[in-house]
Amino acid sequence: MTDQLLETVLLPVAGPEDAEATCAAAVDRIAAAGGRVVAVHVVEKAGGAPDKVSVEQREEYAEEAFEVVERRCADAGVPVETRIAYGTDVAETIFEVADDVDATAIAFTPRGGSRWVRLLTGDVALSLATETDRPVVVLPDPGDEETDEGDA
Repeated sequence: MTDQLLETVLLPVAGPEDAEATCAAAVDRIAAAGGRVVAVHVVEKAGGAPDKVSVEQREEYAEEAFEVVERRCADAGVPVETRIAYGTDVAETIFEVADDVDATAIAFTPRGGSRWVRLLTGDVALSLATETDRPVVVLPDPGDEETDEGDA
């Protein structure tokens, strides 16, 4: 029987290391619930300004992340689909993919960085948690031993 919350989980992955952390936190839970994974990597477009890295390089980076997700899901027996999405707003693009695949939840591990860096650069995790119409599962990063204490 499938836990409806984890039936179709959208896993946004930014790169191979993020994919490892996200899969380490999520895949066993999804497997236990009998769910499936849709991994998405957003190629962020500059919105008219020149991109610093070519689209081809970003797509290759996405494929490296997907190799991690596919390996971890195969090891756990979880069906997986991968998608590359393109957009100027990462969170909005993730929401569009979630709608497209009818995701029952979006799950992620927040990436590192101090509160100040997140405040200055914008925070995709905050947007994911506050601007969506579907459940969001924020998972602990099992490899993250840093805390925000002392970031002031």
